[in-house]
Amino acid sequence: MKVNAYAVSEPKGKLKPYTYELGTLGSEEVDIKVSYCGVCHSDLSMMNNEWGMTQYPLVPGHEIIGEVVAAGNAVKNIKVGDKVGLGWLSASCMSCQQCMEGSHHLCKKSQSTIVGRHGGFADYVRGHWSWAIPLPQAIDLSKAGPLLCGGITVFNPIILADVKPTDTVGVIGIGGLGHMAIKFLKHWGCEVIAFSSNPAKKEEILAMGATKVINSRDPKELEAIAGSLNFILNTTNVSLDWNSYLTTLAPKGRLHTVGAVLEPMAIPAFGLIGGEKTVGGSPIGSPALTKTMLEFCVRHTIYPTVEEFPMEKVNEAIEHLEKGNARFRIVLKN
Repeated sequence: MKVNAYAVSEPKGKLKPYTYELGTLGSEEVDIKVSYCGVCHSDLSMMNNEWGMTQYPLVPGHEIIGEVVAAGNAVKNIKVGDKVGLGWLSASCMSCQQCMEGSHHLCKKSQSTIVGRHGGFADYVRGHWSWAIPLPQAIDLSKAGPLLCGGITVFNPIILADVKPTDTVGVIGIGGLGHMAIKFLKHWGCEVIAFSSNPAKKEEILAMGATKVINSRDPKELEAIAGSLNFILNTTNVSLDWNSYLTTLAPKGRLHTVGAVLEPMAIPAFGLIGGEKTVGGSPIGSPALTKTMLEFCVRHTIYPTVEEFPMEKVNEAIEHLEKGNARFRIVLKN
């Protein structure tokens, strides 16, 4: 199959029209006609080879919404015509301990949609049937893309940490990930404390569902909530004064990061030991949990706040993201 896409050929380069052949469809693979594709900060990191694993030319895009147009003869649970979503991962081995336990996203042989293969800034994309997530019938296709990466990234920790509806929780960084975390946690039933260093965003953050907004640069505001949070989710990718956040945790509280902080995190041992506190992290989630999250979103009408660009204006969309102007996720439409 011939694919028309947009690819980058070097770090900091512009995306340009690029055509390639997909080759023979595997027996367990599906081809998806792309309707929408979210633009994630991970796309930007891969474009610029910030993680040292980019292969050029690269077609970014891993928050894909589309329709199955071809299916191999061993595909299960998916058929031509189905509306599906494809996220950060597009294949896993289906036989290792992690896959057999339902943690396909932890498979050592998993394949990313944009690492060593081409993604969804294109008219077609290919993946294993298990990662082509069937979409609920009532879902808004135009806003669903970012849920396939950013959404499941902040939903998975809620399950891992066994967050309860009676918990008081905190979210650090109210951007593309953080604003979705607030929406999930609000509908989970939690009291949600948002940490933000930008006072101008306070009313907007409260409208998302936060109960209170704390100025993360004000020691007095942090002190006022000391020992009160059961769970804190960090969505930023920068180094912070982690001890100041640990002091806001209640005994047995958990600080969980999904932000790709590139520097070592300075965690004081006594900040953990005294209150039996823990620090953890996670990537995305399994296909089954992703499907559950999408159903939860439809049930409670939870969607990311998105800005839409036509696919042919992909460079304008990337520039908008790079400048930090996205409010709060960008979606490309084919």
